[in-house]
Amino acid sequence: MRNMFDRRIGRGILFAGVLVHAQWVDHPDPSTPRTKDGKPNLTAAAPRLNGKPDLTGVWQAERAPLSEYIKVLGQEAVDLQVDIQLASVQTGSVFWGVKPEDEPLTPEGAAVLKQHLSLIGPPVTHCLPVGMPGVIVIYAFKIVQSPREIVILPEHVDPPRQIYLDGRSLPKNPDPTWNGYSVGKWQGGTLVVETIGFNDKPWLDYLGNPRSEQMHMTERYRRRDFGHIDYEITFEDPKYYTRPFGFKTVLNLLPDTDVLEYVCAENERDNAHLPR
Repeated sequence: MRNMFDRRIGRGILFAGVLVHAQWVDHPDPSTPRTKDGKPNLTAAAPRLNGKPDLTGVWQAERAPLSEYIKVLGQEAVDLQVDIQLASVQTGSVFWGVKPEDEPLTPEGAAVLKQHLSLIGPPVTHCLPVGMPGVIVIYAFKIVQSPREIVILPEHVDPPRQIYLDGRSLPKNPDPTWNGYSVGKWQGGTLVVETIGFNDKPWLDYLGNPRSEQMHMTERYRRRDFGHIDYEITFEDPKYYTRPFGFKTVLNLLPDTDVLEYVCAENERDNAHLPR
């Protein structure tokens, strides 16, 4: 895996275009609990909505310490990408830290990965949606929760995600889309979200691990306190992978801020220099 990572980093692609979270200046949220010095109290109790944890807020996946990137990529690769910590490790690969021989690719999945490695970068390089799990692990994003639906607003080119909490079932024969079709239900204090109906256009990560239209994704969100969500994601895709796989991370609240408008093609000057 390290050789493939070094190749991406050497091209300046792996974490290219990563955004720092939005700065909505001087707008403290009056609903945010605070310590005596006025700072947000991120360890206060999680808010609730109709008796359930309220996931509303602007969130960003936890970034690993620099030592973690050095351990996997090596010091030289990290030195080439000085802003490497602006994205979570799963941005590079959903199999971060897994030995290459333990990655569960089918022969067809390995062939698609090889094809992706021959390209200059993922579809997002061309202003197309990054897809899941990139929406969660790369950029800041906003969750807006109501009793019957949750909307996720990414701070990037991706369209909003809709997660229905109204008891509907997953569609039987969905038309494949970038975000798929998501339904959620509460299991105690954990929101469990299932999604199907993806198209096969985005990559799962910047390395190029693919997804097929057969992919079934399960997410678990547990807001353990005001400032943190324990997040777990599992993928099942029998076309490209021999077994289910996934990862866990922590989503950190970005208090007193908001996601801002982002238009990928506005003032875009890179595409003209990419190989055709």
